[in-house]
Amino acid sequence: MRSTGETGKAGEAYAARYLEQHGWRILARNFRVRQGEIDLIAANDRFVAFVEVKTRASDRFAAAREAVTPAKQRRLIATAELWIARHDTGLQPRFDVIEVYWRTGAPQPTALHHLENAFEA
Repeated sequence: MRSTGETGKAGEAYAARYLEQHGWRILARNFRVRQGEIDLIAANDRFVAFVEVKTRASDRFAAAREAVTPAKQRRLIATAELWIARHDTGLQPRFDVIEVYWRTGAPQPTALHHLENAFEA
């Protein structure tokens, strides 16, 4: 059985592979500053996406996306602003959430939901 941290890291790796398979380039993983952390920063020809990955065993009690609270959104926005100030890509920024559902002991996730433009700055 994986620990919560190991499950989260596995979910992030799975989400990164999903994005790459769909034409995204991963620019950063676990970008951390004092204001917060962004799990994945990815770009395609139009957008730079700041991606919060939430990995859960199931959505029985709540969807994983519900963990991206308004307070969490504010931290993500502040962190993204700092990243943008350091990396002028010229791309339109957006905030995505990827839900990964991975049952304990399963060799791979049972579902992945990519919520594009999940909230706005």
